[in-house]
Amino acid sequence: MRIFTRYFCKEFLKLLALVLTLSLFISLIVEFVQKLDDFLEAEVPLAVIFAYLLYKIPFVMVQITPMATLISVIVMFCILKKNNEVTAVKACGLDIIGLSRPIIFVSLMVAIAVFLVSEVIVPFTSSRSNGIWSREVKKKDPSRFYGRNHVLYRGKDSFYVIRNFDGKNNIMQDPTFYFFDKSFRVMRRIDGRKGTWTGKNWKIEKGMSQEREDSGGYRLKKFDEIYLDIPEGPETFVRPVRKPEEMSYWQLKRYAERVRLEGYDAAEYLVDMNIKMTFPLINLVVVFFGIPIALGVKKGGTPLAVTLGIGVCFLYLMSIGFSRSLGLSGLLPPLLSAWAANLVFFFIGTYLMMRVER
Repeated sequence: MRIFTRYFCKEFLKLLALVLTLSLFISLIVEFVQKLDDFLEAEVPLAVIFAYLLYKIPFVMVQITPMATLISVIVMFCILKKNNEVTAVKACGLDIIGLSRPIIFVSLMVAIAVFLVSEVIVPFTSSRSNGIWSREVKKKDPSRFYGRNHVLYRGKDSFYVIRNFDGKNNIMQDPTFYFFDKSFRVMRRIDGRKGTWTGKNWKIEKGMSQEREDSGGYRLKKFDEIYLDIPEGPETFVRPVRKPEEMSYWQLKRYAERVRLEGYDAAEYLVDMNIKMTFPLINLVVVFFGIPIALGVKKGGTPLAVTLGIGVCFLYLMSIGFSRSLGLSGLLPPLLSAWAANLVFFFIGTYLMMRVER
């Protein structure tokens, strides 16, 4: 039995490596063709293009491994069925579950490997590839802010609300500044139409200030412009938004917590944080409906089985995207939105495995 298991695992890994290599090559070609116009327009050197595609490889591999695993499972079991090896194994007293056990084990190892790659390698390489795209192709200044414009910032004994912040020109639109005492009472409030960084302080234009008096009331005063000295300069509000693939699970968790403390909606980062855990497990789940598809197709052979498998895998990935959207909209908790598709397809796959003729 050990010889059979080693042989089965070895053949499956060889097939998986072949499918993964072909899929990776096709994906990089597609990526290059899609971005070719941007590369030519920006006059990017070939060395930079090569570096961009090279840094893309780990992220692309993580994304295509579930599909490659499913295709490998289907092709392998179709070959076994075609060569009557499934019948021979059954004659030796081994049922489909026993036959599938080595593949399930290898798929679990693949899922663990994918998770480790996405945690250790992908954040570094994705940061590099995205940096090349931003600097060399889109000609963006990496020190500038190109993400969220609405700012909610909590400082020491202060709180700022800025409807729109132009990080390129250091201009605030409709800023409101609150200043508190140690009892968290508002001692001063300043509302303006516009705020401009002078190099030393902020020039607030066309607004109104409210200052607390000893009697407990507030003194109102309109102004055309005032100069506001606060510790926060433009760099405080110029903060790049990192993409989920540029962070590990724990980095994403800390980033989501920081976004939440700053007053932003952290649902996107919480959902993606949980997907970091669930996405690698797709490599295991696909086995449970890949084997029934391979053994259940009576006519059409391997091509039809592979086509059906790819269709089911696309449906699986679409379900993940749909449940992610429900999580982003708040209709589902982040944890449930990340696990929903895996749970549904795992139970469907388990049911199909139980229906396979043993």
